[in-house]
Amino acid sequence: MNNQIEHLTVAQINKRLTESTVSPLFLQALVNDSRKSVQKLYKNYKLQQQLIDKQKHEYNKKCYYEQKFWQQQKIVAGLDEVGRGCLAGPVVCAAVIMDPKRPILGIDDSKKLSSKKRELLASKIKEQALAYSIAIISVQTIDKINILEASRLGMVQAVKKIKPQPQELLVDAIHLNSLIHQTDIIKGDSCSVSIGAASIVAKVYRDHLMVRYHYFYPEYGFNKNKGYGTKTHLEALKKYGISPIHRLSFAPVKNIKDKFT
Repeated sequence: MNNQIEHLTVAQINKRLTESTVSPLFLQALVNDSRKSVQKLYKNYKLQQQLIDKQKHEYNKKCYYEQKFWQQQKIVAGLDEVGRGCLAGPVVCAAVIMDPKRPILGIDDSKKLSSKKRELLASKIKEQALAYSIAIISVQTIDKINILEASRLGMVQAVKKIKPQPQELLVDAIHLNSLIHQTDIIKGDSCSVSIGAASIVAKVYRDHLMVRYHYFYPEYGFNKNKGYGTKTHLEALKKYGISPIHRLSFAPVKNIKDKFT
């Protein structure tokens, strides 16, 4: 094997390391290779494998709630919402049914992930999950029934839309009015891969939506603040007043509305 390695270029070795399976003999030959560039490749490969092993361990931990239902051959959906604390824009809820046979590494609470990482994971989830659905609750409904009830409504709608229908629900700390048995989990988006996946799908969808709103109402900076009450957003509210997508029942917006009327 050592003799074979010596005849391979660094680019060829790098390509071999990207294959799904790399033999122990090949790796040992890399250790014995005197080329600095090959040693660097080997070091990077080992670091990457350590990261993957860590992600696999984290994934298995976050399947704790799912596993007991998967072992009973039950369909499990994770549910989460995004946008509860925003001053503008809808609340977006998602339901995701993960495939027990196709783990997706790196899933976590969407707020803990970079925008780039969320985008990559959202694409993987949509491609590899058994099913997903999205429900959008408008600002008018939020103002009418309050944000907590709007979040519940959105999750229930997401459950109704998803096919196949789940037999178990994993929900991030909100109890739903549903006939389907549910498990409410505190900080569920960090503890359950299904809820974490739902939070990622909902977050990416809502962020894209707020970027589109930015082109209609550019003065508020929705492309950056996504409707949250940042300093620049609050300053824009004071300067320009409220837009049609602001939540009138939220105190900062209500105060501005009262001032302008």
